Amino acid sequence: MVGRSLRQIVWARLRRDRLAMVCLFVLIAYYLIGIFGPILGPSLGLDPYAFDRDSISNQGGRPVLPNGGISGEHPLGVEWGTGRDLLSQLLWGLRISLVVATTATLLTVTIGVVIGIVAGYAGGWVDLLIGRFMDLVLAFPFILIVLALSNVLTDRIIAFGVPPGTPSRIVYLILVISVFGWPYLARIVRGQVISLREREFVEAAVAMGSSRRRILFTEILPNLWAPIIVYTTLLLPAYVGFEAALSFLGVGVIPPDTTFGAMLANSVNYFVQVPIYLFIPGTILAILVVSFNLLGDALRDALDPRVTR
Repeated sequence: MVGRSLRQIVWARLRRDRLAMVCLFVLIAYYLIGIFGPILGPSLGLDPYAFDRDSISNQGGRPVLPNGGISGEHPLGVEWGTGRDLLSQLLWGLRISLVVATTATLLTVTIGVVIGIVAGYAGGWVDLLIGRFMDLVLAFPFILIVLALSNVLTDRIIAFGVPPGTPSRIVYLILVISVFGWPYLARIVRGQVISLREREFVEAAVAMGSSRRRILFTEILPNLWAPIIVYTTLLLPAYVGFEAALSFLGVGVIPPDTTFGAMLANSVNYFVQVPIYLFIPGTILAILVVSFNLLGDALRDALDPRVTR
């Protein structure tokens, strides 16, 4: 009888969890829409930058039709004051939000894993120095620093050749989220490595004369995939929320480009008149975050052999 690999065991457990599979399909749909929506949108007549003056009144810019201007031409309504299609903005905004959250997560995981492995295995003054540096990063007030340094660091990013406007803001968001996010994962990895470095397979690799890099990334790293994968699935929704919060505070993309946070910030001004402006992007963002969280919980249970099924 051929034994099953860890990946096969985890996938079999996930397939038995209907809620996890629903969340997985929802997330796949979100990513497919984020990737192909802006590409196929123009062929379907969707344009987030087009102003439909006929859909809003000349005085105050209020949508002519009720419920925020929902109609066959604008299934989710139009933006107050401009007449821009909300469905188009959601498609383009989803892409930016997913790009920022996914890229920042990959950078955070890479930095946190590398530094955590090195600190946990080296010990001594190296571990002490890295530990104090992590404490220093965690001590900074994240929101205040991001708001205070946005203009300065964005100009520096532009000086390195990144186009001004939305591209430089996207790079800025990715960098600041990653720089302030990696210590949490590094601490988790460090604790796991401290318990693994005295195991027999590590001592055998040392006795065989393996290089330190091989010991860290060939012997120890494969035994850390479970907590890394689980943390990654929990980090993605957190970064989606971070991006929305920063865009809400005005540090995100520059209009006419938009994200979920920018749409929520704009909808607050018209919540009393048209509350659907707030509920549509808020609901879509909530579904995305909840799907990530539920899938992360299911993946954690699937990777833990001690969980009763």
